[in-house]
Amino acid sequence: MGLMNGSMLGAMMIGGGLLLLLVTAVLILSLAALVKYLRGPR
Repeated sequence: MGLMNGSMLGAMMIGGGLLLLLVTAVLILSLAALVKYLRGPR
């Protein structure tokens, strides 16, 4: 029981970390695109 619980927790932590990484990457990319777009026309 404990082993299964620990492995589930580990998988959730890894999944959460990957999700956080993905969200961070998307935010950074969209921010960079926004800055480029705002600076572009001028």
